[in-house]
Amino acid sequence: MKRWQVQEAKAHFSELLRASAEQGPQLVCHHGKPAAIVAPVAQWERLQRLASARSVKDWLLAPEARGDLRIPPRGKATSRKPPAFA
Repeated sequence: MKRWQVQEAKAHFSELLRASAEQGPQLVCHHGKPAAIVAPVAQWERLQRLASARSVKDWLLAPEARGDLRIPPRGKATSRKPPAFA
């Protein structure tokens, strides 16, 4: 990932955009510190989809059905009486 100073990025903005499309994300620095990333739209959209995907924990704790499993509501199951011993 190439580092661009703000002044350089402003002066060569078209080149910055072309580099992000061809080489991937480009880092823009302000006073030597990372300030922004210029990334291709397709990569940004992919990252947004990944960020919005639920975690496994959220999926397991979700109230909706998970596949074809029949899960009875909690506390509603009937219990059997223990056998009588003589």
